[in-house]
This record gives sequence, structure tokens and C-alpha cells, in this order.
Amino acid sequence: MATKLSKGLIAGLVIGGLILFGIVWMISVRNSLVTNEEQVEQAWSQVENVYQRRLDLIPNLVKTVQGAAEFEKGTLESVIEARSKASSIQMDPTNLTEENLAAFEQAQSQVSSALNRLMVVVERYPELKATQNFSELQAQLEGTENRIAVERKKFTETVKAYNVKVRRFPANIVASLFGFEKKAYFKAAEGAEKAPEVDFEF
Repeated sequence: MATKLSKGLIAGLVIGGLILFGIVWMISVRNSLVTNEEQVEQAWSQVENVYQRRLDLIPNLVKTVQGAAEFEKGTLESVIEARSKASSIQMDPTNLTEENLAAFEQAQSQVSSALNRLMVVVERYPELKATQNFSELQAQLEGTENRIAVERKKFTETVKAYNVKVRRFPANIVASLFGFEKKAYFKAAEGAEKAPEVDFEF
């Protein structure tokens, strides 16, 4: 009788221990996923900051260009319009879907294209290029573009690490139970491996 009780007790302790281990493991994995998700949101915040810095530089750039020369109106309008469209897109870091990120990236790409066209046109105005204000703004824009590339890379790496954890067994079970889903990240544009061709003729 005592032997049966001791066997039952041991079996109960083993089962209880396994259940406890499972609960502790589940909590640990969930906490790890929460940490990774927070890192993704923090990385996205840095991406937004550098893109916002670029948008903040545009009004001063436009004002400087307008004040320095009889500048092409259409070129300036395209920059202003692209900035306005990009400013209107607000991204929720908890909802980084491919569709949302594609819309954000397309708007920012239009800003980049408009700024590139502006800089090409500026080549026709050496007196404008020579002004200190324009030179400083150009240097700030170039620095911001570099920061954008760095923060995009960090964000993509952070999202990839999170997505791997969400999909990898057995953590994917916990991710599914608690609603952790894959997040979108920046992908290289098609043809990005080729050097861009710049056409200086309009």
C-alpha cells in the first residue's frame, strides 16, 4: 500500500514538475518575444526620426532656393507635394504589415526622387550652390540620407531576428498562442544591385 502511494506521489510530482517547467518555459519565451517586439518598435522609431529630419529640412531648402534664383517652379512644387504626401502617412509600429510599409516606402521614395531632381537642377545655378546656407542644407541632407540607410539596415536586421523567433519551433507555438505575428521589413528595390543612371537632360 505504501509502495503504491509512494509511486503515485512520485508520478504526481513528476507530472507537476513537468507542468511547472512548461509554464516557466512558456513565460520565458513570451517575455523574450515581448523584448524582441519592443526592439523592433524602437528600431522603427529611429527610422521615423531620420526620415522626419529629412522632411524638416525641406522647407528651409525650398525657401533658400526660391530666394536665391528664379527657380523652376515645377521642380519646387514636386518637392513640396512629395513632402506633404510623406508627412501624411503615419505608421503604427505595432502594425508593420507589408502593405503599410510599402505605402510608407513609396511616399519616401517620391521625396527622394523629387530631391534628386532638385539637386540636378541646382547644377544650373552656380551662384546658388555657392551660398553658405544652401551648402549647409545640402550637407545636412547628405548626412541625413546616410543616417536613413544606417537606420533602415538596423531595423531590417531587428525585424529579421524577431521574425525568425516567431517562426522557429517550439517558440512559434507560444507566438501563436499570444498573437505575435511576423512583421514587414525594408527590402532592396528591384534593380538595386545595378548602379543608377542619372540623366541631366530634361
